[in-house]
Amino acid sequence: MQKKLDKILEYLKAQDVDYADVRMSDMIVEEIITENLNVMKLLTDRSIGYGIRVYYQGALGFASSQDFENMEWVADKAIEIAKASAMTLKNPVKLSEKEAVVDNYSSAFKEDPFEVDKRDKIDLLLAAEKAMRAKTELAKTSGFLRFSKENKVFADTDGSFIRQTIVISGGGIQAAAASQSDMQVRSYPNSARGNYHTAGYEYIKELDFVNNAPKIAHEAKDLLNAEECQSGFYDLVIDGTQLFLQIHESVGHPTELDRVLGYEAGYAGTSFLSPEMVDNFQYGSEHVNIVADATSPRGLGTYGYDDEGVKAQKTPLITKGVFKGFTSSRDTAPAISQSSNGTARSSGWNRIPIVRMTNINLLPGDFTLDELISDIENGLLLETNKSWSIDDKRLNFQFATEIAYEIKNGKLTGKIFKNPIYSGITPEFWKSCDGVANKDYYVMFGTPNCGKGEPGQVMHVGHGCAPARFRQVKVGVGNVN
Repeated sequence: MQKKLDKILEYLKAQDVDYADVRMSDMIVEEIITENLNVMKLLTDRSIGYGIRVYYQGALGFASSQDFENMEWVADKAIEIAKASAMTLKNPVKLSEKEAVVDNYSSAFKEDPFEVDKRDKIDLLLAAEKAMRAKTELAKTSGFLRFSKENKVFADTDGSFIRQTIVISGGGIQAAAASQSDMQVRSYPNSARGNYHTAGYEYIKELDFVNNAPKIAHEAKDLLNAEECQSGFYDLVIDGTQLFLQIHESVGHPTELDRVLGYEAGYAGTSFLSPEMVDNFQYGSEHVNIVADATSPRGLGTYGYDDEGVKAQKTPLITKGVFKGFTSSRDTAPAISQSSNGTARSSGWNRIPIVRMTNINLLPGDFTLDELISDIENGLLLETNKSWSIDDKRLNFQFATEIAYEIKNGKLTGKIFKNPIYSGITPEFWKSCDGVANKDYYVMFGTPNCGKGEPGQVMHVGHGCAPARFRQVKVGVGNVN
């Protein structure tokens, strides 16, 4: 493979292009889904191919294929597209400088999930379903596992040659209880998407589905008879199983530089932020410290190098509530007189790299969970995302969670509410944060289905966080007194 890539790069250099790179990917995916003690899906899929990206007179051309015997033809196609684009280009693209790198990177894992017998995986999911059903009458139980292993190579005309292997493991279980007029769901370790780590099968063992199954089964059943969550303004403690998505939608997306520049306006939206707001905008309270960290252990957005060959980095986005910067790529960073911070990724060999979140992490604070709760007179502890909505500038949002636990006079009362919904405006919401739990409560969450780009790309990103407290947040829909 290295000889093939060296040969095509020499060919590209001879074509008088400004720059070119080749990305090869060999991805294997395994999925298992069970429902009501039946195996509903058992899939193993493999995809191998490559993409060639060319810049000619500041214009981009891209072509991809699974035919490794005719790479020159694919290179010519990419050049042809770049030259056609250059004829109508008003503002030639400038790529930020980067170091030429020769390196190998592998994500850390102890047990290769593809060496674990499928029967053992199925047995695990069925055992978890049985544990949910053991003492609780349920309408539906389900479980799933998903694993991927990607071997990829990046090489470019600057002299980089980078090999990477990234292994991802994840899954989840869910219990649904129903009456004639209602259905309620509880999930573990997160909502329907489960949770994922850049890790091996050892992570699935750590999740311990079977021993965690009875709790979510009982809560799903209890929610059927629970009161509706009342509307009002409440002090909230938001658990990481919801807070991760709040971070994703109201911090991760608006700080992507391509959205700020309008590149995603026709599909994924724009942002309420602008370059002039860096160091000059109060995004949240002093308790809010958020970073984009592609080096986070086990993060779903963790890697050695991005898909432009730029080394993984840790970049501050919000420091003590003050907005500090964007995630960027080689083609977007020059617009704000910066270099790429290594966040350009593609979902596969047949897509171009675009700015994507890495691990957008809310750094831990100094509180215990009990301390966060103890200073609330009348409030709620919210867990596990159920639904979400946010406008295309990432300002106005509404989230629903699976369950709310009542807090009265600084303590959890044991009472639960169903169908809690809260809403707000991004900066006002983050300014209302007056406490974040400490590192003992910090959990890394993985989002495997973040959509962006045209043609569409589904990417995996991560969010580390601990529970946090927010004051006087609107709960419920419509006018709230």
